[in-house]
Amino acid sequence: MTAQPNRSRDSRGPRNAMAAPSEFEERVVQIDRVARVVKGGRRFRFRATVVVGDRKRRVGLGIAKASEVQGAIQKAIAEAKKEMITVKTISDTIPFATVSTFAGAKLMLKPARAGTGIIAGGAVRPVVELAGITNILSKSLGSDNRINNAKAAIVALKEIAATDISKLTRLAEAKAERAKARAEAEEEEKAETAEESKTASTETAEKPPARRSAKAAKSETADEAKSEPKAESRKTTKPASSTAKKKAVPKTAASTKEAAA
Repeated sequence: MTAQPNRSRDSRGPRNAMAAPSEFEERVVQIDRVARVVKGGRRFRFRATVVVGDRKRRVGLGIAKASEVQGAIQKAIAEAKKEMITVKTISDTIPFATVSTFAGAKLMLKPARAGTGIIAGGAVRPVVELAGITNILSKSLGSDNRINNAKAAIVALKEIAATDISKLTRLAEAKAERAKARAEAEEEEKAETAEESKTASTETAEKPPARRSAKAAKSETADEAKSEPKAESRKTTKPASSTAKKKAVPKTAASTKEAAA
């Protein structure tokens, strides 16, 4: 009888070992319970719609069914990885506007400026986010079915991927270079103005206060002396006239007779 090797509990490793991180990110769009009519009744299963992407211009959509929810999700992830597409972008947005249709869904996608964000909802948002697009405008013009809208988004991205955008890329690069040069020129101008204002302030601080000349001071004192006597003469003349009026004695009848004699 052969001796079995001694295996300790520590040598087997952790029971719940963490799996290696995947390069793809999964997003469950919708889970539905579907029924299949068979002989003897209905057979219920679960359908999962999953979007898979790496946020680096690769994205895929998968739909799968299973008797359990987790099994359906795993099958949908595997299906999405098989159907991966590479998206073409310019400055984190799509290069041009497009309108795509799938069944009753009609979807419009338009490029957006930097800082706009993702203006999308429903099943379009996870597709765009996991594709690595950060600025985009979208509008659903048809059915609100989530699966059809997700497929319409994939169709639109496929149309963009099949188009040659080399000319648009060159134009976008030239525009970015011009904007960068303009920003650098503005920064240099601001720095120069700041230096000029700083030097001007230091010069004014170091400069001594201006002294008045002796001639200017003499003229100011002369003007003050001329203005002061006028005011005093006005004050003195008024009371003299009033006292003279008070001292004047009215003429009587006796005084008039004496003057006549």
